[in-house]
Amino acid sequence: MPYSHILVAVDLTEECDPVIHRARELSVSNGAKLSLVHIVEPMAMAFGGDVPMDLSQLQQQQFDQAKERMERLKAKYAELESANCHLTYGQPRQEIHHFAKENHCDLIVVGSHGRHGLALLLGSTANDVLHGAPCDVLAVHLVKH
Repeated sequence: MPYSHILVAVDLTEECDPVIHRARELSVSNGAKLSLVHIVEPMAMAFGGDVPMDLSQLQQQQFDQAKERMERLKAKYAELESANCHLTYGQPRQEIHHFAKENHCDLIVVGSHGRHGLALLLGSTANDVLHGAPCDVLAVHLVKH
């Protein structure tokens, strides 16, 4: 049975290009809708919740940078309609699963190559997303340059 809605979880670095290419190929060959999501983790999570300072300004900068990178990505891939690109705060696995359920996605595509670079979002997230996913998950193997 062909896929009808493919969700691509990206970290917005150059390394996400092969992940987008693969998802795009699948989208075209299946005639599927393509959605893109990037999760901005709350900074407090990175500090274990014990934060001696107000992180809201830093958090806003982080979100603004993610927005900028998302815009560059949309400019690079014309077929990524802005309506299908989403930025959200939260824990990556939970947010990706939630998005997939809410939007009736039947495939989640993530990048995976171990423990550096994408590890923050996708090294451990590729593995995380697999567990409890509401649909199929494809981990695109990323090769170090």
